[in-house]
Amino acid sequence: MGTNRFEVGTNRADTADTATAPGAPGAPGAQGAESAAGRLRLALLGPVGAHRGEAPLDLGPVRRQAVLAALILRANTLVTHQQLLDDVWGLEPPGTGRRVLPSYVYPLRKALDGPGARPTTSVIRGERGGYRFMPGEARTDIGELTAQAGAIRGAKAAGNLTAALDSCTRALNLFCGEPLAGLPGPLADAERQRLARQRRTLHQERVECLVLLGRYAEALDELLAAPTTQPYDEPLAALRMRALYGSGRQAEALAAYRETRDRLRAELGVEPGEELQRVHQGVLRRDDPLLLGRTPPPRTTNSATPQAASPAAAAQHTQPSAPERSPSSPRPRRNELPGDTAWLVGRETELALLTEPVPADCVSVAAVDGTAGVGKTALLVRAAWTLQDQYPDGCLFVDLHTFGAPHESLRPQRALHQMLRAVNAADDELPYELHELVSAWRAATSSLRLLLVVDDARSAEQVRPLLPAGPGSRVLVAGRQRLPGLDADRRLTVEPLDTGEAVTLLTRLLGQTRAGQEPEAAQELARRCGGLPLALRIAGARLQNRPSWTLAHLVGRMSDDERRLGELRAEDRSVEAAFRMSYDLLAPELRRGFRALSQAPTAEFDGLTPAVMLGRSLQDTEDLLERLVDASLLQQPRPSRYRLHDLVRDHTRRLAAEMPDEAAADRAAVLHLYTAAGRMASDWGPEGYPTGPDVADAPFRDWREADAWLEAAGGQLLDVVAFAAATGQREYACWIAESLVDPLVRQGRFHECRSALELALPGADLADDPRMPSSLRNCLAIADIYQGRFPQAHAWCTDALGLARHQGDLREQARATASMGAAERALGRFPEAAAHLSEAMGQAARLDDDWLSGMSSCNLGALHDQQGRHEEALTYYATSLTFAEKIGRPRMISKTLCFTAEAHLALGRHTEVKDLARRAADLAKEVGDLQLRATTLSLLGAAEHGRGDLPLAITLQREALATLTEHTSRPLEMEVRRRLGRTYEAAGHPAEAEQQFHIARSLAGTA
Repeated sequence: MGTNRFEVGTNRADTADTATAPGAPGAPGAQGAESAAGRLRLALLGPVGAHRGEAPLDLGPVRRQAVLAALILRANTLVTHQQLLDDVWGLEPPGTGRRVLPSYVYPLRKALDGPGARPTTSVIRGERGGYRFMPGEARTDIGELTAQAGAIRGAKAAGNLTAALDSCTRALNLFCGEPLAGLPGPLADAERQRLARQRRTLHQERVECLVLLGRYAEALDELLAAPTTQPYDEPLAALRMRALYGSGRQAEALAAYRETRDRLRAELGVEPGEELQRVHQGVLRRDDPLLLGRTPPPRTTNSATPQAASPAAAAQHTQPSAPERSPSSPRPRRNELPGDTAWLVGRETELALLTEPVPADCVSVAAVDGTAGVGKTALLVRAAWTLQDQYPDGCLFVDLHTFGAPHESLRPQRALHQMLRAVNAADDELPYELHELVSAWRAATSSLRLLLVVDDARSAEQVRPLLPAGPGSRVLVAGRQRLPGLDADRRLTVEPLDTGEAVTLLTRLLGQTRAGQEPEAAQELARRCGGLPLALRIAGARLQNRPSWTLAHLVGRMSDDERRLGELRAEDRSVEAAFRMSYDLLAPELRRGFRALSQAPTAEFDGLTPAVMLGRSLQDTEDLLERLVDASLLQQPRPSRYRLHDLVRDHTRRLAAEMPDEAAADRAAVLHLYTAAGRMASDWGPEGYPTGPDVADAPFRDWREADAWLEAAGGQLLDVVAFAAATGQREYACWIAESLVDPLVRQGRFHECRSALELALPGADLADDPRMPSSLRNCLAIADIYQGRFPQAHAWCTDALGLARHQGDLREQARATASMGAAERALGRFPEAAAHLSEAMGQAARLDDDWLSGMSSCNLGALHDQQGRHEEALTYYATSLTFAEKIGRPRMISKTLCFTAEAHLALGRHTEVKDLARRAADLAKEVGDLQLRATTLSLLGAAEHGRGDLPLAITLQREALATLTEHTSRPLEMEVRRRLGRTYEAAGHPAEAEQQFHIARSLAGTA
C-alpha cells in the first residue's frame, strides 16, 4: 500500500547544498541499504502505508489503520485500552468494548512483523491494560519529520541558512497529500490539524530562507505553489511582501498589504497584526536590513526578471551619484518643498508608484490627477519628501494656481524666473520671452539632477516649458485636469478614500477616544464626506472646534443633501468653492453639460441620458463627457458608463437650481426617455398605453434595443421612479413604474417591480392621468400572481376594477377583470375564474385589444387544463397563439407555447412537448425571461423523462432550478422540484427524490 515517501530532498533544485552524512536517514544511498536489509518503513504523512524493503504491506481497512496510527503517534508509550478506544472510536465505541481490540492488533502484527517474530519481539507489544508500539529498527516518516525540524532549528541557530533551507525541503517532501488521509477518530482529526499547521510553518520557514538568501523569484514561486492556507495568513502575506520588495516590486508589495488589510477589515473586522504592519512600514521606508536581512545590491525595476538583469541594465536603471563639481564652485542644495501632512491615509500603492526607481538617463515625469479635494497635493508632497535625499541638486516646488483667483495664476514665464533664481542661474537681467527663458532653464539644469513638483496644473502647455534637462531629474505634476498632451512615463488618478480609510483619517483627526465612542456615526460621516480628504478634514476641524458636538449631530446636519455642502466649510476652506473653481474654468458647452448631469436619475448612466437632455447626438455627448472626465468632474467606472461623486452631484444640483427652467426641461427629457424605453420594452408595446406621452420619437430602433438599455441600468431602475416622485413628477413616476413591470418581471426582479409600483402609488390618486389609480393596482396584482401571492393579487384586482368602473374606463375594467380571473384560477375558484375570463375576452374583442384577447384565451385554456379537460384547453391555446403571433411579441408566443406543451404533457404526447418546449425555450432566451426559461427547461426535462432518457431529464430539471432566483415564483419552483423528484425516483435515487419532495412541501407550506 502507498508509495515510498522516504526518498526526501530529491525533488528540488537546491538539494545540491545538502550535507547529510552517508548512511544517515534520508541520505543518498541510505535507502538502498535499508531496502536490502528489509527494514520496516511506516508512512502517516499522507495515506497510511507500510513497506518492508520494497514490498508494500496490507494494513487492512481504515479503522485498523487508525488503530496502528494511534499506536505509532504514541510510540514507546503504553496506550491503554480505553485510550485506544477513545482515540479511534470517540463517542461511539463498539458494543463489545475493549474486547474488539485484539481483532485489530493481531492482523497488524501479522502484517508488520518479520518472519519468525514472537509477541515479545513484535513491533506492537501487549502489556497489562494496553498496547505499546516499539519501533526498534522501523522507520516512520513522522520520526523523520521530527528529526528534520530539529535540524532546521540547529541550522538557523548557527546562521547556516543553506542547511536550514535543505532541511525544510526534506521535511516538506515527506508530505504526500493530507496526513492520515481518510482515517476516522478524534485522534486522527486532531493530528491532521496539527500536522497541517506544521506543514504551513515549514513552508513559511522555507520561503523565509529563500528571501534571506536573496532567491526572491523562487520565494514567490513557492508562495504561489503553497498548500491551501487560510486567507487571513498574515505571516505568508508578510513573506510575499518581502519577496516582492526584494524583486524590486515595491508597488506590488504595498498592494499585497492593502489586499490583506482590506480582507481582514471586511471579513474579520480587525486591523493587520503588529508584524505585518512592521513589514509594511519597512517597505515604505525601503528598510532592506529589516526586510531582506542585509543590504542587497541595487535592484532593477524589471518586475518580471529582477535577478536576471545584466549589470549594465542594473546600472542603467538605478539612481546615479551626484554629478562631479569643481571644489571651487560648490552649489548649495535647495529644498522648497512645503511641509508634509501629518496624516496621509490609504495612499500606499500610489506612493509606491510615485517613488519607485526611474531610469537614470532621462527626465522622468509622473502626472497625477483627481477631483478637487481628493488629496493630490498631499500625496505629491509626501512622495517628494520620500525622494528628496536622492536629488542632491535640490527639490523645487511650483504652484501654478490654475484653480485659484485670476491674479494668483502663475504664468510659465514667472515660474521660470522663480526656478532659475532657485538654482542660482539668474543673471541680473533675465529675458522675458518664453522661448529664451526655456533655453536658459535647460542650459542651467543640463548638469543637475533635480526633483521638481508642479502643483495645480491645467494643461500640458503650462508644464512643458518647466521640465528640467538634467538626466536623472524627476518631475511630479498634479492637477484636476488630465494632461494627455504631456509625455509622462507614469500616470495616476487619485480616487476618494474608501469608507474604512476615511474612518481611519477621521479617527486620527479626532482621536481614538472620541471617534471610538460613535463608530456607526463615524462610518456615516465618512460616507457623507464621500471619502474626500478635504471634506473629512473640514468635518474634523468643525468637530475639533466644537467639543460639545457629537459625530451624530454633524451627521444629522449633513443628512439633507441640500445642506451637506454648506456644512463642509471652514473659514476660507470649502468643498463647494473647490468644485466651483473647477466649474468656472470649463468652456460654456461643458458647463451646460455639467449642469444637465444634475438631472440624471441614476447614480451611473451612459451617454444617452445627457444626450436627450442636451439635444445632441450620442457621439457628441460622449465626447463632452470624456472632457468632463479629463477635468476630474466626472468618474468613469467602466467603459461608456459614467457617475458623479456624491458631493459633486450635490454641487451640480445647486448649479441647476440657479437655472430652474433649464433644469425642468432636462428633467422632463430624461423621464420621457425612461417612459419611452419601458413602453417599447413591455409586452403591450407603445400602442397598448392609451394615455401618457407620445414615444414615437424614442431613440430606440425596436423593443430589443430599449430592453437592453434598461437592463444595462441594472438595479437602478427603482431610483428613476423615486427621482420622479421626489421631484413632483407624479405622472412620470406612474407611467415609468407601469411600463417597467414587464422588463423587470422578465428578469425575475419582482421585488424591484413591486417597490417601483409602491413608490408611484401614493401619487397615482393625485395624478392628472385618471387611468393611473386602477392601472398601478392592476400591475401590483400581476406582480403578486407571478410570485404566487394569489389572495393579495385578488384584493388588488378588486380595488382596480372598482376604480376603473368609477372612472368609466372600459380598457382598465377589462384588464382588471382578466387579472381577477387569473388570480381566481390560481386560487381554485374555477366558476368565478371562467366567468371573469369569458367577460374579459368579450370586452377585449369590443376594444380590439389583441394582447388582452390572447392572454384571456390562454388563461381560459389553463383553467380547462386544471380541470383535466386538456383537449378543450388546446383549442383555447390555439386561439391565444394566433393572437400572439399577430402581435409578434416573442415573450407572449413563448408563454402560449409553454401552456400548450403542458396540455400535451398531460396527454402523454412527449414528442409534441419536446418540439413545443424547444421553440418556447429559444424565444425565452431571446427575451431574457428567467421564469419562462426555467419553465421551458422543466418541460423539456419532463418530455425526456417520458421518452425514457432519465439522465438527460435530471440534467434539464437541475438546469431549470439553476435558472430560478430567490424571488422566483414559488409555484414554479415547487413544480420543477416535484418533476425532478419524480425523475430521481424513476432513476432509482430515492434519497435525492425525497429531498426534492421535502423542499417542494416546505415551499407549499410557506406559500
